[in-house]
Amino acid sequence: MKAFRIALLLVLAPLAGAGQAPDSRIEQADFGTTPDGVVVRQFTLHNHKGMTVRVISYGATITEISVPDRNGAAANVILGSQSLADYLGRFSAASVQGRYANRIAKGHFVLDGTEYQVTKNIGEHHLHGGRVGFAKVVWQARPLPPKKHEVGVRMSYLSADGEEGYPGALTATVTYSLTDDNELRLDYTATTDKPTVVNLTNHAYFDLSAAGKISDQVLWINADHYTLADSQLIPTGEIASVKGTPLDFTTASSIGARAKLIPPPKRQAFDDNFIINGGGSKLVKAAEVRDPASGRVMQVLTTQPGLQLFTGNTAGFCLEPHHFPDSPNHPRFPSTTLRPGKPFASTTVYMFRN
Repeated sequence: MKAFRIALLLVLAPLAGAGQAPDSRIEQADFGTTPDGVVVRQFTLHNHKGMTVRVISYGATITEISVPDRNGAAANVILGSQSLADYLGRFSAASVQGRYANRIAKGHFVLDGTEYQVTKNIGEHHLHGGRVGFAKVVWQARPLPPKKHEVGVRMSYLSADGEEGYPGALTATVTYSLTDDNELRLDYTATTDKPTVVNLTNHAYFDLSAAGKISDQVLWINADHYTLADSQLIPTGEIASVKGTPLDFTTASSIGARAKLIPPPKRQAFDDNFIINGGGSKLVKAAEVRDPASGRVMQVLTTQPGLQLFTGNTAGFCLEPHHFPDSPNHPRFPSTTLRPGKPFASTTVYMFRN
């Protein structure tokens, strides 16, 4: 195995030298083995500005995004671990959520006149693809040939017809690309052999301070409206204005200051789907977060129509671009139906600066 790693680096090094900055490179190594004997691989992406991204094949999970602060000191800005055991447990990870991210009411929907019942794994409802979903399986992974100023890895997973109750054999891919502009790009695709629903996102918890202090981080969201939800976070179908609510991030505000405006009995935490202005058809800026202490700034761009803000884990915040929760049961929402011969594709970009 050691010889294989050395050989891999020798293969990649000449490619990197053919037009790439010398320090832009990709490395890979074993990360651990699942209880059923499947080897999990870790891929480490470096760019020449000192940014590092680590991704493992288990759940297509990002384990680290290391970004320099205003003084050039790099630190990990997501909640992650270097132990596979943590991801095999209940660790909230930066994994790909699917086949359907977020909630489906009562795990039930009708597609082309046929009723489907998917796994109920959060009370009476379905969340993030079910008990296993895409976050708890090992994806096939391969590094991409380095491009000028960019390195990447592509991961794919075949979800069988009937898995978690979903119709159709669905092939999903996610490509992680790190550029020399400190951009981490996530390109998703999916194809199916029969009509189904799909909604893919990454569940990363960010903390730009790298110190567990998200309340002072300043957030702006490009959304004038959100999907109103009931006490179980199931959309009612109503589209509501953020104006005059704690969800109004149209003017940048610290997360903590807005959270204090949330009325009881809800705790001071967000778990809400915002409707991105101009989203759903092209790459638009959905959000920006700034950490005054470190100087780090993150912009989120996406082709998706919605953005879920979640701060239930006070050590980090989630900004998850995706389609709206429970879309299969709301004809007015952007459709999540996927049909044979019409591939799904979406892009999300996390841009960092200091």
